[in-house]
Amino acid sequence: MITISTENLQQIIPTAAAWVAAKEQVAMENGDPLTSVQIADAVAAGVQHPDRIRIFAVAQIPFPKHPILKATMDLTHLISEHTLGIAFRYGIFIKTDQLKDRCLLIHEMAHTAQYEQLGGITPFLEQYLSECLTHGIANAPLEKAAVEIAAHLCQPLLQSETI
Repeated sequence: MITISTENLQQIIPTAAAWVAAKEQVAMENGDPLTSVQIADAVAAGVQHPDRIRIFAVAQIPFPKHPILKATMDLTHLISEHTLGIAFRYGIFIKTDQLKDRCLLIHEMAHTAQYEQLGGITPFLEQYLSECLTHGIANAPLEKAAVEIAAHLCQPLLQSETI
């Protein structure tokens, strides 16, 4: 099994950043802009430029073919056959059967906000991948923050549905 240290993570980042940028471009060219309700959710999730976001419906979330990126995904479990959505900065890929999942979309928009706050693709990947390798994806601080934002923003909707 391949292991990835913090030191060689720095060697992976340029390849990962190029892959993320390419996927973002696919979503920008083929995805749909946010609706007014989704724009409000994006703003609430901390996105500074919600007008830039595009939602791209896909049958399966793309998995990198590059061997070192594939190994990184295998180790972090960041992308698997079970992945329902992923933010490539402003390009958000969502599985077609999950398009109506507001909480999933808010979670991915929270990651978009993190890309913005950290200064772009490379700084986001440096921090996010490092956290995933150090803590595991479920305990990575950026992932936990996205989970908390989605839970907080979806909570009023869930409460009103039970009344």
